[in-house]
Amino acid sequence: MPKVLISDKMDPKAAQIFRERGVEVDEITGKTPDELKAIIGQYDGLAIRSSTKATKDIIDAATNLKVIGRAGIGVDNVDIPYASSKGVVVMNTPFGNSITTAEHAIALMFALARQLPEANAQTQAGLWPKNGFMGVEVTGKTLGLIGAGNIGSIVADRALGLKMKVIAFDPFLSPERAVELGVEKVELDQLLARADFITLHTPLTDQTRNILSRENLLKTKKGVRIINCARGGLVDEAAVKELLDSGHIAGAALDVFVTEPAKEHALFGTPNFVATPHLGASTSEAQVNVAIQVAEQMADYLVNGGVTNALNVPSLTAEEAPRVKPYMALAEKLGSLVGQLTHGDIPRVSIHSEGAATEVNQKPIVSAVLAGFLRTQTDTVNMVNAPFLAKERGIEVREVKTEKEGDYHTLIRVSVKTDSGERSVAGTLFNNREPRLVELFGIKVEADLAGHMLYVVNEDAPGFIGRIGTALGDAGVNIGTFHLGRRDAGGEAVLLLSVDEAVTPELVARVRALPGVKTAMALKF
Repeated sequence: MPKVLISDKMDPKAAQIFRERGVEVDEITGKTPDELKAIIGQYDGLAIRSSTKATKDIIDAATNLKVIGRAGIGVDNVDIPYASSKGVVVMNTPFGNSITTAEHAIALMFALARQLPEANAQTQAGLWPKNGFMGVEVTGKTLGLIGAGNIGSIVADRALGLKMKVIAFDPFLSPERAVELGVEKVELDQLLARADFITLHTPLTDQTRNILSRENLLKTKKGVRIINCARGGLVDEAAVKELLDSGHIAGAALDVFVTEPAKEHALFGTPNFVATPHLGASTSEAQVNVAIQVAEQMADYLVNGGVTNALNVPSLTAEEAPRVKPYMALAEKLGSLVGQLTHGDIPRVSIHSEGAATEVNQKPIVSAVLAGFLRTQTDTVNMVNAPFLAKERGIEVREVKTEKEGDYHTLIRVSVKTDSGERSVAGTLFNNREPRLVELFGIKVEADLAGHMLYVVNEDAPGFIGRIGTALGDAGVNIGTFHLGRRDAGGEAVLLLSVDEAVTPELVARVRALPGVKTAMALKF
């Protein structure tokens, strides 16, 4: 009989579900790392929340461990790469907190609209400030959603019920999905100019970091109110302070901060500012939901081999895995590449397998492409839920197989439909195990996709390689590998550089300013 340890406080229904499904379970919470290491070796599964740290040392001591289940979304407390190297599946419950977080955003919107925290404090202080607070109605106001995924769509539904007008900025929101949600899809600048309230429901990625920068906050209408229950780092907190003081922003409510716990902050005490201590998921219902879900998922895996919401493995049989995994690695890198290089509405993703690639299980390959593609937009995607998320966003997924070999013995091509037409990338496996990019938007180029990279499109002209080498050298950035391809001599060329550290926005701007450069972007794999 499989045996699971619940090492963090969790709703009792979790243990009940394990036992009902034929899994032995112990609830032992509050152990130090050394105490946990002493007992973890006897367990097949470890169910945690945020207190337990599943570090390399813990995983090494867990000699029988097969699965770690996180009751919640964030897995910063789990060493996923090391767990993967040890064959341990890592699962989370990405959707258990959705309603709770959405409702918290709505609650903060009302708190801002009617200045409830300050009115409460002054009333209880005996001041009776009846004439001191003039709020606004939410009825008829425009709510701007930055992110219209799972949580954002729930907020939209609640706001429409409050008779608000809802507009949404989300590069992956299809027109059809927008109609289904009852929202108007807009570009970010339109949202900033029109919204009376702005609420964020997007993960923190390179694309969304500081999305409400000082520059963007200045584009908002005077009197806007800002709500963030998503991730710290999406909003420039110093700029919010400045614009609250000036009166440009009428109110701001933050449940998340760049640094947590935020026990001291420049915003604290600012009029019309509301702060809560990361309470988005803190309701009894949400805690029950995630406990039930993690128990069901772990029990299904330990008893039946079913994999749900795994962050590090797809749905695969033991026999398929050794042959399919190199293809999955290639597919995820290609999906990530095209996801990072294309923006806006993407109604269709096509995965074309050629030669030997057609002989393996296509489902994990497709899931790997979609996981890589969507990861730039959501931090809850994995190879299991990627197809669901693509469908939810209105993305059509096409699979094509050509058994006949082309220029390569085996090839995977990922194409996306964009406003400017079809764009594709292609890759192969060297020695049947090493992923390699061989074509980028119609240009032949051989490159590894790993770590931090710089993507440049430039005019093929003498002296360019020297100029970019000098620019990176002056910035103190060391080049690891250098891959160059071109359509025709003197035409358009593509350059992929791997570097030893993250490519900063300042470096990208410096490269874009070089003569002959058409495009420059930072990539990460």
